[in-house]
Amino acid sequence: MEARSPSIAAIGVIGRHNNPLHISLFDATGPGYEHARDKLEYSFMLNSCLDIFEARMPNKTIGHDFGLLHALDERIAMYGWLLNTGVKLVIVVDMEGRPALSPEAGKTAILGLRNSDLTPAFQALQTAYISLLRNPFYVPDDHDPRATKGGASLQIASPRFIKEVERVGKAWYPGTTAI
Repeated sequence: MEARSPSIAAIGVIGRHNNPLHISLFDATGPGYEHARDKLEYSFMLNSCLDIFEARMPNKTIGHDFGLLHALDERIAMYGWLLNTGVKLVIVVDMEGRPALSPEAGKTAILGLRNSDLTPAFQALQTAYISLLRNPFYVPDDHDPRATKGGASLQIASPRFIKEVERVGKAWYPGTTAI
């Protein structure tokens, strides 16, 4: 059997009003992992994390790592990060998402991740979001479900932001120090 390594299965950006701003899915690779991930299923997973953010909010200051939010099973786990704008970043990790980088890495099983393993990914996502906010044509209030009228999109549509989220999701692996 081929040695497997953790990878990012999904990245969710959740607005301060608990509305999804962006969801990116990343397929597992290798033999036996040809199926695409279901966006609705991962939307439900990301939604299930919102109560955990709310429960931990009084004990945390804004702009910090919330660590492991929820482990669905031995394979899928969700980690969170709160920006000082109230936007929540959630990374869903698939513990068997890709082939191990080297044969030596496959000899030792990875039983879990440290919170610090995801810090570079969260920092890169935070930087991408800050760059999005610095864009004079991006208006964060346009994505507020209370203020949006009619058929206006609540999703982030910036190609640069979406490309950066995709890059982070594909580049991360356990032990990464910078992305």
